[in-house]
Amino acid sequence: MEKKAIISISSCQMKSKDNIIEVITPGVFLVGDNNFEAFYEETEVSGMDGTNTKLFIKEDVVILEREGTTSTKMEFKKDNSSVALYNTPYGMLELQIITKELNIDINENGGEISINYDLIVGDQNQMDTDLKIKIQA
Repeated sequence: MEKKAIISISSCQMKSKDNIIEVITPGVFLVGDNNFEAFYEETEVSGMDGTNTKLFIKEDVVILEREGTTSTKMEFKKDNSSVALYNTPYGMLELQIITKELNIDINENGGEISINYDLIVGDQNQMDTDLKIKIQA
């Protein structure tokens, strides 16, 4: 079942909680048999204008996939590490994602996802990151 939705995404590095990036945008929410999907278009505010973002949500995993001016496929699963390539107009970066916490509270009306993960870009220091997603269908 496909529904219109309002999708709110906020992200912050834990060292600088005052540096929160938040985007609220219209999107589409799909209810499947054992999963949910959400789609939205990025805006200038996110710095990824011209990019479409898809969220694939299952019981214990969230996959964030971007295509357009920026492209990547990031997987979040509690106590799991993954590597993603992040392609931007300025070049490609390798990201290591270490998911420490993943809380999914989603039903046919939407819900909330909370992810705490360490992000390592190339050989730089890891960044403790909080990502919160709210879907109102």
